[in-house]
This record gives sequence, structure tokens and C-alpha cells, in this order.
Amino acid sequence: MHILDELKARGLLKDVTHEDALRARMDEGPITFYTGYDPTSDSLTLGNCVPLMLQAHMQRAGHKPIVVMGGATGMVGDPTGKDTTRTALTQEQLAANLAGQRPVYGRVLELEGDEGAGPNAAVVVDNASWFAGIGYLQFLRDVGRHFSVNEMITADTYARRLKNNQHLSFIEFNYRCLQAYDFLHLFKEHGCELQCGGSDQWGNCVAGTELIRKDQPGNRAWVLTCPLLLTADGKKMGKTERGAVFVGAHKTSPYDLYQYFVNVPDTEVGKLFKTFTFLSLDEIAQWENKEGAAINESKRKLAWEVTALFHGEAEADKARDAAKALFAGGNTQAEVPTVELPAALFEGDGTPLYKLLVEAGLQGSGKQAKTLAKQGGAYLNDERQSDPFRKVTAEDLNDGALLLRAGKKKYCRVLAS
Repeated sequence: MHILDELKARGLLKDVTHEDALRARMDEGPITFYTGYDPTSDSLTLGNCVPLMLQAHMQRAGHKPIVVMGGATGMVGDPTGKDTTRTALTQEQLAANLAGQRPVYGRVLELEGDEGAGPNAAVVVDNASWFAGIGYLQFLRDVGRHFSVNEMITADTYARRLKNNQHLSFIEFNYRCLQAYDFLHLFKEHGCELQCGGSDQWGNCVAGTELIRKDQPGNRAWVLTCPLLLTADGKKMGKTERGAVFVGAHKTSPYDLYQYFVNVPDTEVGKLFKTFTFLSLDEIAQWENKEGAAINESKRKLAWEVTALFHGEAEADKARDAAKALFAGGNTQAEVPTVELPAALFEGDGTPLYKLLVEAGLQGSGKQAKTLAKQGGAYLNDERQSDPFRKVTAEDLNDGALLLRAGKKKYCRVLAS
């Protein structure tokens, strides 16, 4: 199957410039392509990882990826989809974010320098390395002259701000020029002919192909975008009540990532298998077509595959075993999320269950915790507790710890310290 058809079948291809020409170019031999990642956090989110998975499938088809870390563009901030100016990051924050993101690329892609890396191993670069040597006047003369302000203000990113009389800084207005120059630089220095990214980046990406056309007459370049990570009802996937779901272990533990995928809606299972795993389409069809209670087995398979991808098989095994221990009344010492609370809470008469649920972060208020217990959703050491005022004492501790659960999805091990 041609890689473009594979991407379509997996739901990883939304728009492409001149598809027939790109297909013909790919048929001639491997193509070098890139995707940029802004360092707005020290971890990628699930949404960020959709184009990363697209890069991985392209690499497995023989093409050569370039990962561009935005050490320069991150100082400006992409205004796409934003109604206000992004908060400027310091050099220290940028450095920390770039360092935090980098390990994820090696989890998903084969990188240059890896043992046994092939000729199409991915290159990781920081665009600060080429922007640092460009003066402002030089950039205006060599790059800025190719951009039409008339055209730029019709782009949705800028037009919406202007229509709503929302502030649009001059530095944000330049972002498209910077991203376009990334493509031109990579085209000239690495022979990069294709840019991939999320569908919200279409305008910025196409600006790069236009810059190449004007600066390098007679040469062609392409853009390929993937859909944003949305649920069936159009809501952004990868969000929880705590915010975005990150893939870095320092942001989202392997156990929590595993549980996130165990609890996805039944209707999303097939799509997520296609997006975040390398299982064949035939094997995915077997997992996504399960019905009734059997779909839970599919979710556990999905959760294991995704956790193994981002954290390794050992961590995926631990997360799976911890989930079994938690919901099957097993060993409370399993690696479930742990919260340390003062031992004094359990001394003497102890602490009411509803207060403990709040202290452990499983409920937002005492009122919510009381309602939860009365409705049968509060568990202490795998036993349902209907009395929110039930005192939790040292007698409930097992080796200094106990297990709390609020409903089906919120749980933690409480360690008395």
C-alpha cells in the first residue's frame, strides 16, 4: 500500500498540496520531510503526537524525517487559533522545554546516532541555529519582500483578530514568515521537499512552499497535514478535567496514561488504534470490531500499546498490572498514583471519609465527596462506603497505606507519612 493511502486509511491525512504530483515524486524514491514542534511546554501532548506518528509511518515507508524544535519560533509564539498574545518564554524556559520534549522523538522515531540507525534516520534540529545568524535587515530584504501584507491579513489567524478588534502584535504577524523560512532553509540545506503538520498549520505551511517557489524558481515543494485530535462530537481529545494529556512521565504518569486510554469512549477505540499504534490495519480491525463487554479488552490492548510506545514495555506492564490490582482487589502496593498525607490524619478518631477524598485530590469539595459516597461511588480499600462521615483511622492502613477510589476513574494510594 502506498504511504499516502496508508495515512488516509489511518485517518492521518487531511489535506495535501498537489497530491498526484507528490505521489509521483514519492514513487521516484525517498523524500525528505519535516515537522516543527513549538516548545510551549516541557512535554508533548497527545495532540502534538499525531503529526509525530505521521512522521513515524512515513519513516517506516522509507522516507527521511526532520524534527524541527522551535528554539527561535518559540520566542515569538504561534498565534494560530489564539485570541490573545502568548506569554513570552525566557531563554531558560525555552531550554527546559526543548530538553523535556526531545526524549519523546526518540521513542517514536529512529534517530541519527541510534545503534543500527538506517540511512533514513531522523535528524533533530533547532531553528535557533539558523535564525541566530540572520540580521533583521537581511531577513527583511531576503525573506520579507516575498510576503504580501494584503494576502496575510486575509488569513483566518490574523483576520479574526482584526475583525474582533483584538490585539495583534507585530511580532506575531511575523510568525508566518519565520515558519516559511524554516522550510526554505531546510529545502536548501537538507533537500527537504515536504512539510507535515496539524491541519491548523495549513496556511503557515503553504506559505513555505510559496517562499520556496519565489526564492528557488523551478523547484517544487509540498505540504501534507493531519487532522486535529477530536472526538466524534467534535470536541478536542486529549483533555481531562486537569487539562491536556501530556506524554512525558513527569507530567502524566505511565499509569495515568494507561488509564486515560482504558477509559476512552467505545466509539473512539478504532481511531485511536490507527492513530497511536503501529499495529496493522487488519489487526486493528479485529480489535475495533469487538462488541459489548469485549470492547474493554480492546481498550486494555490500546492502553498497553500506547503506554509502551511512549514509556516502554516494562512501564506498560506495570501500569496494566497496577490496574488489575486496583480493580480486582489485589495488592495495594501496586504502582498506582500515590498521595502522601500526614499520619496525624489517621491518629485517634481519624478523619471523615469525605474529607480524606478531598485531601487526596479525588474530589473538589466536601459537598461533592458527601454526594459521591451517598450515591455509592466512594471506596476504601476496595470496599464501597456509603457513609461520608465514616472515620478513617490507623486501623484502615495496610503497611502505612490505604486505597481510595472515587467512582470508576479516580483512584489513588494514600501513604501516611
